[in-house]
Amino acid sequence: MYITDACSLCDLAIDLLFETPELTGHVIETIDIASDDDLLEQFAESIPVVKIANEQLTWPFSTGDISKLIRTVSSRSLE
Repeated sequence: MYITDACSLCDLAIDLLFETPELTGHVIETIDIASDDDLLEQFAESIPVVKIANEQLTWPFSTGDISKLIRTVSSRSLE
């Protein structure tokens, strides 16, 4: 998940990740975009961003959106 410090939307998004049943038991990695100029340029206007494999969600999103993303990525890995 791409975030930055002092981002209230990022805090909300992290809470949504923890509420998503499909992510129970998984590690959630957060990356502060402020630590990398390229990431800052790429995501500054869209954080928080959830990225799984090559798919991503930009804010706003819900637990349902996260679940759908997980199903999409999972179904592609089975092909």
